[in-house]
Amino acid sequence: MEYSHTSVLLNESIEYLNIKPNGIYVDGTLGGGGHSLEICKRLSQEGRLLGIDQDDFAINFAKERLKDFKNVTYVRNNFSHIQTILDELSIEKIDGAILDLGVSSFQLDEGERGFSYMQDAPLDMRMDKRKHLSAFEIVNQYDEKKLTEIIDAYGEERWAKRIAQFIVKERENKDITTTFELVSIIKKAIPKKAREDGPHPAKRTFQAIRIEVNQELEILKQAVNDIVDRLNPRGRLCIITFHSLEDRIIKNAFKILENPCTCPSDFPICVCSKKPSVKIVTRKPIIPMEDEIDINSRSRSAKLRVAEKL
Repeated sequence: MEYSHTSVLLNESIEYLNIKPNGIYVDGTLGGGGHSLEICKRLSQEGRLLGIDQDDFAINFAKERLKDFKNVTYVRNNFSHIQTILDELSIEKIDGAILDLGVSSFQLDEGERGFSYMQDAPLDMRMDKRKHLSAFEIVNQYDEKKLTEIIDAYGEERWAKRIAQFIVKERENKDITTTFELVSIIKKAIPKKAREDGPHPAKRTFQAIRIEVNQELEILKQAVNDIVDRLNPRGRLCIITFHSLEDRIIKNAFKILENPCTCPSDFPICVCSKKPSVKIVTRKPIIPMEDEIDINSRSRSAKLRVAEKL
């Protein structure tokens, strides 16, 4: 398929990554290769980039985009397995890493993957097509209580219970098999007046199901800790998030790494012996400039947070 990719917060993230020409860097969400391309441009022949993605299409696309660079290693895996990946490649430490979280542009644009509520396709939403659990199983097999919990927690959808009720009712007649069938049910569940304001009525529910399919939030905190553990001193971790749930996890993970002390506040000295492992570089998240939002509307909700290894 033809594919046009625009990396979000590209200049800002590359600047904050503070690239050393002979360093080793990880792009844990290779996607369209936009961030990786800019990293490669700044590396010498002694430098190295490790590009990780669980989506085979992303790997193949990036290989073509980065074909002029010989110092790139591609790994089809999830960045949550960073410790194992580095061990298998005999890489002890890295000098920086970037994660661009959430669904990528080409996954949204490749209609048959079922990520988009704007294109009709089989219910899927798997970032890694080797996995069994898909949106179809969630929509057709999860009970009403579990559906409500997912749509509420991961979609922050006020009509979660009603949407779950409508889904369960509809599937009594037949399986819900396509994205447009699910969109139609969601629209019926949300009162007309509530549908008149805000984003597309299916946006939050689709987000919630996608997160559940790919276990996106479950892996984040430990992945941050694991990446920081493998950073060289002054190495940086740059993370771009696209919704409040991700951002909250990253913000709190960075805070704990910067101030891990668990002693009561009234203790005169620290006795827990837990030492900071990072300093937070971005006290407030970096957000896109208006001109980037004008060019790429998907960047509107993006936030970049950066931590540096002590």
